[in-house]
Amino acid sequence: MQISSKFTIGVHLLVVIDYLGDSEKVTSNILAGSIGVNPVIVRNVMGNLKEAGIINISQGKSGISLARGLNEISFYDIYKAVDCVDDEGIFHFHENPNPECPIGRNIHKSMDGKLAKIQECMENEMRYITVADVAVDVKKEIEAAE
Repeated sequence: MQISSKFTIGVHLLVVIDYLGDSEKVTSNILAGSIGVNPVIVRNVMGNLKEAGIINISQGKSGISLARGLNEISFYDIYKAVDCVDDEGIFHFHENPNPECPIGRNIHKSMDGKLAKIQECMENEMRYITVADVAVDVKKEIEAAE
């Protein structure tokens, strides 16, 4: 099980956009520099976030901005926006359990509901954590280091 790094990239770039605010035009190059990835990856994630109505992208003076307040953007919103999980879910079942083995024949059916419940619990928890929660913690760390 692994959620794509697009999720943490999405959170990171939203916190940067908020932090820079109106003091600096936010571009994909600035975001890529902070995140430490190629600007193409950042633009890909930004496209997902724009499509989900989380950010605005302008080629003009304003650059990239938040479409909603950080307290209105949950981890779940980002998770869904950047397509972290396909239709199979977060757990990818091994593909070839032996049908001749009594365990192999039944393991999938026995685990599917349990794994779905775990994913549902995780996704429900993600709805209660916002990007604002992260931004507050980051700002505290910045202030403590000064």
